[in-house]
Amino acid sequence: MTTDPSSFLTALRLSDSFLPVGGYTASYGLEQYINEGRITTGDDLRDLLAAYLRRVVGPCETVALANAHIASESDNLERLLAVDERLHAVTLPREFRESSTKAGAKLSELFGPDGTGSHTDAGRDNVAGARPETTAPATDGRDFEATVADAIDTGSTPGHYPVVFAVVTAARGLSRLEACLAHAYSFVTGLLGAAQRLGRFGHTEIQSVLERLEPTITEVCERHVDDEPTAMASFAPLAEIMGMNHERAGRRLFMS
Repeated sequence: MTTDPSSFLTALRLSDSFLPVGGYTASYGLEQYINEGRITTGDDLRDLLAAYLRRVVGPCETVALANAHIASESDNLERLLAVDERLHAVTLPREFRESSTKAGAKLSELFGPDGTGSHTDAGRDNVAGARPETTAPATDGRDFEATVADAIDTGSTPGHYPVVFAVVTAARGLSRLEACLAHAYSFVTGLLGAAQRLGRFGHTEIQSVLERLEPTITEVCERHVDDEPTAMASFAPLAEIMGMNHERAGRRLFMS
């Protein structure tokens, strides 16, 4: 694990809900679970988030993040774009894909060369199923983060959040496991924050759930950090149905 203060602070920044990437607008179907009365207690909430970790975050997003991190360390743009494209393909609910790519684009802006949010969403409508048939830009010695940001801006790649997260953490000295842990932790705290804002759970209960989930976060990340990209898969049919139903809900606080 890192002992570099800058890398450690980067991990804290990335796992903090204060990070303005739009995560506060996403509940990934949790709101629909609560609306339908499927989640009523802290134990219900913990079980649901543990299932998300084991069925989606671990075998899908952690695998994508770890392999994108490897690609970033070697400036291998082709490999990184392939990871991003596969993640886009295996993320079935449209709301989940849109939340992930919007957050990825924003993270790319925040940690870009100037950090001013100057990148745009131009070209992003081209990523409905796969990246366009264009030649991927070569690094040519340029900063790899800037190259990835260019690919996102031009629609050459969807720019999913775990993939951009990997690029950012690799550039700032975090190991693959540290990056995976930070991402999984931020996912959990994001959903716990959503549950709290929905008014069903208090601060103390939320903290209790978080503490009980910490071993699962570690277990899931350690299990999947060395998986190959071909192992990337998500199997959470009820969560996906809740996400799709949420898109058409008559009343909702969250976008996804």
